[in-house]
Amino acid sequence: MTEPLIDRLDDVWADIISLCDDLSDAQWDLPTECPGWTVKDNVAHMIGTERMLLGEQAPPADISGAAHIRNDIGKANETWIESYRAMTGKEVLDEFRSVTARRLELLRVMTDEDWKREGFTPEGPGPYSQFMAIRVFDCWYHDQDIREAIDRPGFMQGEVANLSLARIPAKGLGYVVGKKAAAPAGSTVVFEVAGEPPMIATIAVPPEGRAGMIDEVPASPTVRIATDRRTFARLAGGRWNADQARARGMVRVEGEQALGERIVENMAFTI
Repeated sequence: MTEPLIDRLDDVWADIISLCDDLSDAQWDLPTECPGWTVKDNVAHMIGTERMLLGEQAPPADISGAAHIRNDIGKANETWIESYRAMTGKEVLDEFRSVTARRLELLRVMTDEDWKREGFTPEGPGPYSQFMAIRVFDCWYHDQDIREAIDRPGFMQGEVANLSLARIPAKGLGYVVGKKAAAPAGSTVVFEVAGEPPMIATIAVPPEGRAGMIDEVPASPTVRIATDRRTFARLAGGRWNADQARARGMVRVEGEQALGERIVENMAFTI
């Protein structure tokens, strides 16, 4: 059986290529909501990660002037991006086509054992399939960063978007509710995300231990937050703050208003 993540990666990479194929030089240089990065930088970042997964290393670069770097992953990302700064956007896109084609070729000959093999992932040790799910998520986010910059919103439906959006409650909202927003023990928070299909995720804060997802959707949660897919993703990715989300998208808080507003203000959890 073909690993479905191969198709998801093929889909998101193809969307990025289609999205960027007719960009002007000015559009390639537009700033995005990913701090410090232009449209071209977002594509260069994705190239660098896939080249790293091919076993290649970034050439040395002086990145001392990049004030937006916050950690070692940021340093590695910026080093790859710097290596593409002198290239035109069209040249970077050609490189993206080439690198992603090479990656797909290798992914398609991997065995089931290869996909299950434990190793490094950005979330800690896990199977290779987990790392590739993260790659879908990361590339979809940068696809969205590009779309926002060039004012072409979209790609919010389908398997790639579904996979990416589902990772937000599973990987981050327990931390947001329990740690960042400091919801008290016994709290339940329901996120309702409009779209096709609609999403509902419940986070519960136990008397002891960490807040996390539960299957039950309480009829009267402590807080109910209603939003749309675009706003949900921009908040969780730290691209929009609460005020921007209210101005550009949809955010409705019901129940304990102070806690609900605190959650919306602290939604960002990605690196």
